[in-house]
Amino acid sequence: MSGNTSKPWIPETASPEIKFYNANVVDVEAGDIIQNALVHIKGGRIVEVSSGDAASPLSLPANAVDLKGQYICPGLIDCHVHMTATPGSASLKDMFFASPNSIAYRSAFVAREMLLRGFTTARDTGGADYALRDAIAEGLIMGPRLFIAGKALSQTGGHGDFRAIYQGPEHKCCGGHTPDLARVCNGVPECLEATRDELRQGADFIKIMCGGGVATPSDALDMLQFTAEEIRAITTTAQQSKTYVTAHAYTVEAIRHAVDNGVRGIEHANFINEETAAYCTKLDVVFTPTLVTYHGMSKPPFDKFLDDFSQAKNRQVLASGLEALSILQKAGATICYGSDLLAGLHPLQNQEFSIRSAVLSAKDILKSATVNAARYVGMEGQLGCIKEGALADMLILASNPLEDITVLDRMQEHLVALLKDGRIVFKKSDWLCVDPLYNPCHVQA
Repeated sequence: MSGNTSKPWIPETASPEIKFYNANVVDVEAGDIIQNALVHIKGGRIVEVSSGDAASPLSLPANAVDLKGQYICPGLIDCHVHMTATPGSASLKDMFFASPNSIAYRSAFVAREMLLRGFTTARDTGGADYALRDAIAEGLIMGPRLFIAGKALSQTGGHGDFRAIYQGPEHKCCGGHTPDLARVCNGVPECLEATRDELRQGADFIKIMCGGGVATPSDALDMLQFTAEEIRAITTTAQQSKTYVTAHAYTVEAIRHAVDNGVRGIEHANFINEETAAYCTKLDVVFTPTLVTYHGMSKPPFDKFLDDFSQAKNRQVLASGLEALSILQKAGATICYGSDLLAGLHPLQNQEFSIRSAVLSAKDILKSATVNAARYVGMEGQLGCIKEGALADMLILASNPLEDITVLDRMQEHLVALLKDGRIVFKKSDWLCVDPLYNPCHVQA
């Protein structure tokens, strides 16, 4: 029986002590490999990384693994997910017609699959709540550790307002209690209340909609959303709570509208130009492009998720995505990895690596999913790296992602093992055991 009688699902035992010998460690920051390394983990953290300590397989202790030159890469971080936008419906507009319980169970499936794709951390930009975040943290369900926005904030008729044209104000989503990705607020008083309420409900940061979006039924891509006064009310409230605001924005006008009123992050930015990229870089604005979702929604069978109006918008943002990524890179902007997948599109998550490889180096792409992302979520030196003191989130790979980043898009071929908090989640090799926390056959006495 678990020692915690109120929450018996919390693991009784600490993360195990493991020593990996003969490892090639991926140093993402340097863009290099630490060869012939020893990586020692204990209590969920990395306690030693040293090179030149190769050991003969005959001399290895019981808690040790000879990796024979395989690669240890930091666990991946996706900075734009929607964990509660689950599969289970035929179209995007029907995503939240299921009962809240059904969505919760389906979200547990999405979380488990995301972790098994190598994403040990994720930043949910609309939908996930404290209950899902805490359930993962406590070991109740499998998934990446979450940093959440709660419900994104949208004006009436904005990108977070999913009502059909015929639906009146009585259908307005409010109070953050619906299963939607966003809540509607208008005017400074409502924006203040919505921001404070999302923070009260455990949001780690705030997400707002500053321009039109692909999936919503009534907003053009070049539409500006919220007034300057509304945005400043939101950003000031977030700053007072020692956190930040990020904004959905495609166009130069929407990006400037957000940034000039205190927003610290921009999601998507598909229509950005060089001048705006340079301006935002000077202000340390963080960008999270999400190219894979537009690719996914443009091809069968997922093109059926969108109506004709939304599909036309999708073609526009798809056409400019790689150019925007190149502009941001040339400006020296901080870029994070994002996928923004909804419903049945979640399995495409790792394809973002291959898409970005058309214009970015393997090092820069890997940094976007590790070092940059860790810094963005306030976990620099704790996540996104293999170094002493960091949390032991790691991928054991058969191939070097710094030589070919697309190996991360082919996990079924290249992933040998996956660890989160020093616990083995998955393994192919015949060494050690999957941790009881992740072993469905384990029954706690």
